[in-house]
Parts: sequence; C-alpha cells; structure tokens
Amino acid sequence: MEALPARDRRAPGALAGDGGPAIVVDQVHMAFEQHGRPLHVLSDVSLTVRQGEFIALLGPSGCGKSTLLRLVADILQPTRGAITVLGRTPAEARRERALGFVFQQPVLLPWLSAEENVALPLRIGGWGRRHAPAATPAELLQLVGLDGFNRARPAQLSGGMQQRVSIARALVSNPKILLMDEPFGALDAITRDRLNEELLRIWSAVRCTVLFVTHSITEAVYLPNRVVVLSPRPARIQRIVEIDLPYPRQPAMKDTPRFTEHTSALRAALEEA
Repeated sequence: MEALPARDRRAPGALAGDGGPAIVVDQVHMAFEQHGRPLHVLSDVSLTVRQGEFIALLGPSGCGKSTLLRLVADILQPTRGAITVLGRTPAEARRERALGFVFQQPVLLPWLSAEENVALPLRIGGWGRRHAPAATPAELLQLVGLDGFNRARPAQLSGGMQQRVSIARALVSNPKILLMDEPFGALDAITRDRLNEELLRIWSAVRCTVLFVTHSITEAVYLPNRVVVLSPRPARIQRIVEIDLPYPRQPAMKDTPRFTEHTSALRAALEEA
C-alpha cells in the first residue's frame, strides 16, 4: 500500500534532507492575556527535533502541548524566544507547505467526498497547479487504508475513517513535518490501537518528521523515538525519555518488561512534574 515511491525510505528515526534539525525551539515563552492579566502557558522551552524523528509530547491537560504545536505551525507567535523549522521561520515553512497539521477533530467539509477533502489543500492558492504532489489524493487514500471510499462523504465514514482522511489531507502537499494534536483522543480504545498501527506504517512509508501530542502513556511509549514530558502550566520540559524499542513495533511489545519499564518511567516523570 505504499503510494509515495519518490520518498526517502530510511529506517525510522534516520535523518533525511540536508541533515540539519527539523525543528529548533529556543527558550520559548508563551503567555496569553486573560481578564487583563497574563496567563503564562510555556516557560523557557528548548527542544531540538531531528529530521525523520517521531517525537511525542506528553503532559497534563492544559499544560501547553497544543500551544507548542501551534507555535511551530505559525498559528501563534511566541511571547519570547525563537523557533526555526528546517532552518526557516515557521511562517516561511508554512508558506512553503513544509508543515502538515492533523487536529483533534477531522474538520472535513461535509459536502465534499473523501477524495475532494484530501485534494482541498492543493486547490487553495492554486498550490496543486504550481507544485506536483508526491502522490495523488487517491493514492493517499490508499496509503491510509481507505481505497474504495474515495467518493464517500464524511457522514458515511466512521470517526476513525474520517481521521484517516484528515491524515491523508495533511500529507497531500508533501510536508516534511507532520504536526498531530492528539488525533486519536476521541476514538474508542480498539480504533485508537488500530490507528496507532496505521500511523507507524504511514510514517515508515512517507519518512516525514512527526510531532505528536498525546495524553496516553501507552501511546507515548508505542509510537515515538523520544517522549518530551511537560510539567503543568507554565510548561517546562520535565524530562526527555528515549524509547529504545526496535522498529517495526508490534502490539505484543506492550506486554514486554521493557515496555512496562518505559511506561513506569513516564508515569514517574509526570508525577514529579
């Protein structure tokens, strides 16, 4: 089901592109105004993400995980500090479509088919006319396991299938970085586990960098190379945990002593925060 033959297929976590970092967050502070007073959300956060890496952001609700994702995406601008994306500003990376974003909800247009929803970013600003995508919307639907559902409207798809469409849509502009804001949090446990498997397969195929927000300790161990544990608001990086489980990962790994050691380490880091 691999639909992107032009992509680099190195081992998961290997560097891609020019070898420079994918994302650099340098002493970033973020505050919002609330009732005339500053609400401090992030405090002096510094992080370097390598190209091709899968990073999970784990922390308590409201600590600033989604805010950090939106700063990288140029949806928000930091109060203090700097962020670079592939050596550029987030605004430059956004304009070059180097970023794909998967939100907590699929946010599909209900009057468009699955294939039309995936193709939407190519139509905005005439991007598809000026840049040949690495894969067609139909190929991306095949990649995410929705071959045959091209003409289905969102109302005809389950929640998990809708989120697959949103992942395909995020990939259609051939981004080097995929930002995912707890995309499976609203799904039942069985569907969530299945989509974890699908996400790892897709990541292996497209070889982009992934920054993934989650509240699930199990998910934070199973998916990434590293887990960044954030403290309560204002968030600081409490700990960065290397996940040394080999790829490809299999569900049976969740029953191994090493997996349990990692979950225990993350739970302890959260309790220390």
